[in-house]
Amino acid sequence: MNLTAQSHSIPLSDGNRIPLLGLGTYGDPRTTPKDTALECVKLAIDVGYRHFDGALVYFNEHEVGQAIREKIADGTVKREDIFYCGKLWNTFHPPELVRPALERTLKALKLDYVDLYIVELPMAFKPGNEFYPKDQHGKYIYHHTDLCATWEALEHCKDAGLVKSLGVSNFNRRQLELLLNKPGLKHKPVSNQVECHPYFTQPKLLEYCRQHDIVIVGYCPIGSSRDASWVNVKCPPLLEDELLVSIGKKYNKSSAQVALRFNVQRGVVVIPKSFSPERITHNFQIFDFSLTEEEMKAIESLNKNIRKNRIKSELKLKLYLNVKVTVYIIMICVVMFFLRD
Repeated sequence: MNLTAQSHSIPLSDGNRIPLLGLGTYGDPRTTPKDTALECVKLAIDVGYRHFDGALVYFNEHEVGQAIREKIADGTVKREDIFYCGKLWNTFHPPELVRPALERTLKALKLDYVDLYIVELPMAFKPGNEFYPKDQHGKYIYHHTDLCATWEALEHCKDAGLVKSLGVSNFNRRQLELLLNKPGLKHKPVSNQVECHPYFTQPKLLEYCRQHDIVIVGYCPIGSSRDASWVNVKCPPLLEDELLVSIGKKYNKSSAQVALRFNVQRGVVVIPKSFSPERITHNFQIFDFSLTEEEMKAIESLNKNIRKNRIKSELKLKLYLNVKVTVYIIMICVVMFFLRD
């Protein structure tokens, strides 16, 4: 795979293409200064980024959209040069809420379409004005979701020209199969955004997705901060790994650049988030070296099957437990039915 700073996109199964390196745009709205995303996205476009990963619940899509529009207006890029990924949040799973949610993103961006729109999590929260609805005990209020019905609503959005490609996020094999085997499936998911880095390489999921022409998009590709409120701090700091550091010294690169190159070289899209101008530039400088086959295998062996994103891990566990309890209830009902007098 011949990758350059100017040309590093790969094909999606629907005929569109996605750049292998993008910029994550999440920033805590409570602590991130106004216009931070605006200035960082403009800088990133000047550096060479063409892929931007955002979401309605990041509360900064208006800034990201303004940055894109300003760089289009000054002639740096054209709209077709930019790849923007938006996300369907958990409170918008009911089919009648899907298009309005996407339209809110388009209104914030002031763009006619997004390039990729994904289901952020395979679970739903109670619909309403609260993005994170909680009960009186502070626990999330979950809601029944029919992923196939949600997907059909997304297909209508694609048919209407509001989105170029459709994907998912944090889906396991069973949840992907649910969509792939859906009767009347019109548009299959082209991507699955999941945590993916040298300590969590996702070998089984990656192989399954490759078999079904689904591109893996890796978030937290260079680990994450050590913020205990959402990060699994029991996992050792990825960027201090001796192997990554030593390989980096060989190429005069940082461990972060080695970690990014590792995933990109195996066809995994990476979306490192940063609002630091230095790091934004630094993370883009991964196209002037390549890892050997032996180095790739050595990095793959670092896999610890440990998630760094503790919150999403806990939400997925909650979903698993809810499904398991439901199955048990059904089994008990079936047994009672056959044992009745």
